[in-house]
Order: sequence, then structure tokens, then C-alpha cells
Amino acid sequence: MRYALLACGDENPVVNPEGKAMREAAFASLQEELLAGGILLSAERLCPAATATTVQMWGGDVVIAAGPFAETKEQVSDLLIVDCKDLDHAVEIATRIPAAWYGTIEVRPVWETEQAAHGPAHEEAPCDTPC
Repeated sequence: MRYALLACGDENPVVNPEGKAMREAAFASLQEELLAGGILLSAERLCPAATATTVQMWGGDVVIAAGPFAETKEQVSDLLIVDCKDLDHAVEIATRIPAAWYGTIEVRPVWETEQAAHGPAHEEAPCDTPC
């Protein structure tokens, strides 16, 4: 089953150069291992939240705003898609992501459908709450 691992943390942490190098090396090593094992399907680093644009529809009108949807200290910085045997396996991988040392890793099941772009039928949902 595919899981999205969303790394969330302070976009401007105070980190010394040695700490930064250690995190980067740990992530590179984990990424290599997961790629070699066929577990890592995608890994993306997101631009800072200040570069975000939010789009909403209100009564048929398009509302576009600069910046993130929520003003919070923690922001999503990275997105990994992994193919794991179960939630426990996905959580084990999440604990090894260096961002977990100073932030949070959110683990979410990904819809397993042939037409994911159109959304799954409710009976195919990997969770009890349909989207």
C-alpha cells in the first residue's frame, strides 16, 4: 500500500552547519536505501510556504490568495510517497526521516484506485472517513 509521508517543521530552524550536514547525510542514506529496496516511489522538497498560492471557490467565484492556507509555525516541507506492506512499516520509515528529529512526520494512506485523479469510490477508501 502506498503512503504519503509529509515532513512538517519550522521552515527557519536554527541549525549549526554540522547539524545540517548530519541531517542531509542521514536523509541521503535513507533515500538510497529506500530507492534500492523499491520502497521510495517519489520524494519532493517543497518551496517555502511563503511561495504558496491558495485557491478557493466561493459561490462560483474564484478566490486566490498569496501565501499558505494556515498561518502556523510548522509547515509541510517535504513529501515522500512510499510503498509499504502496512501502516507499521510506513511508521517505521517515518521515524528514520531526519525531519522527525525536530518536527513531525504525518503518515497518510494514499487512495489505491485506477482513476485516482477522479477520486475513489467510498468502498475503496483506505480509511473510515471518505474524502
